[in-house]
Amino acid sequence: MRRLLAALAAAVVLAVVGALAPPPVQDPLPGLRNGDAWRHAAPSADRSLGAGLLGPVEDRLWLLAGAVPGPGTRPLARQALVDLRALTRDNGAVAAGPAGPWAFDWPRDSAFVAAAFAVSGHEDDAWRVLEFFARVQRPDGGFEARYLLDGTGVPDARPAQSDGAGWLLWGMDRVRTATGGGPLPGRLRVLRDRATRFVLAQTRSGRALPPASPDYWEVPERRLTLGTAAPLAAGLEASARTYAAEGDGRRAHESATAAVTLRRLIRDGFGPAYERHRGGGGLDAAVAMLMPPFADLDDPAAVSAWQRYPVLALRSAGGLAPGAEWKQDGVSWTPETALIAYTAAASGRVDDSRQWLEWLRRHRTSWGSLPEKVLPDGSPAGPAPLAWTSALVVLTEAALDERRRTVEDPAYRSVGLG
Repeated sequence: MRRLLAALAAAVVLAVVGALAPPPVQDPLPGLRNGDAWRHAAPSADRSLGAGLLGPVEDRLWLLAGAVPGPGTRPLARQALVDLRALTRDNGAVAAGPAGPWAFDWPRDSAFVAAAFAVSGHEDDAWRVLEFFARVQRPDGGFEARYLLDGTGVPDARPAQSDGAGWLLWGMDRVRTATGGGPLPGRLRVLRDRATRFVLAQTRSGRALPPASPDYWEVPERRLTLGTAAPLAAGLEASARTYAAEGDGRRAHESATAAVTLRRLIRDGFGPAYERHRGGGGLDAAVAMLMPPFADLDDPAAVSAWQRYPVLALRSAGGLAPGAEWKQDGVSWTPETALIAYTAAASGRVDDSRQWLEWLRRHRTSWGSLPEKVLPDGSPAGPAPLAWTSALVVLTEAALDERRRTVEDPAYRSVGLG
């Protein structure tokens, strides 16, 4: 039915626009910063990079084929989806941002983009994003920090980031659940199998915390961070669910058992403070990775840390820094702010989630895209749009929609999140 409606809409729109269709949108000019590149590529709020000969017309038809989540801030989610479509190449690669050092594909960001496409009804796009990683996955099942958009390699010697395997396992399960809940498509099972083996190897089947690795802070690390350990546990749980959906009880049990023991090690090693490193480093946004939809809500200490992080990391413009001990420059970062909004929605703290979404809405660029950062005076800064933030906004709106459709779970109230 959706495809039929989209086809009918296409006929109507094409009849209207005819020869007046706008010219092809150009790629962003290299080296431009603070959103200027996207401004050149998208002079109006609904025109996006890579939209083809029909520009916003194709965007609207694509949106009609799915469903934009969220009644209250629907324009925010709509623009986020259009931007995600624009950042996604035909081969499934997703640019983290429009130009410069952001014009590469990070596994972490793409896992969230795939999930956002799935919850908004764009199933083919979601699977296409994941299939890109089936082609670039390392023989050991892990992933590099980031990839060239043509899939031919990596842009530099940046060390691999082991959280990518966990995030992609989580993303595959979210897409699977949003598109019917059945088994993974056969073409993605090899990706899942190899990523699962990688995580099991990194954690000795859940009996050890993983080695240190850079995480979403994108800085060298000599000590293990919560931002590496938590996604691997989430990935193992997701892996178990996908195996169970296929009736593979043995491997589902292997992943689930490893996840249980790894969760225990994370709790013993990082709890109850749950700072960035074991025994120090201050709270950072990784505490959100211990919350739904990345983990069950069964650790009051983790919930407490999650509640304290926004207080300690709040910046003058009203958004959040990546961590409580991040440099005191007054800059807010939108991915971390959106991550709190998403986990608030998934955990039943609806009002908090809406407040963070409203802050994001008020700090967009003049053409409506979500930037990477917000300066102390409230001005958007950094590249815009940013894929991770855009995906998180769509996922948050979808989670709020789900909350509206279901009865509140008493388990959330039992830990003070109701």
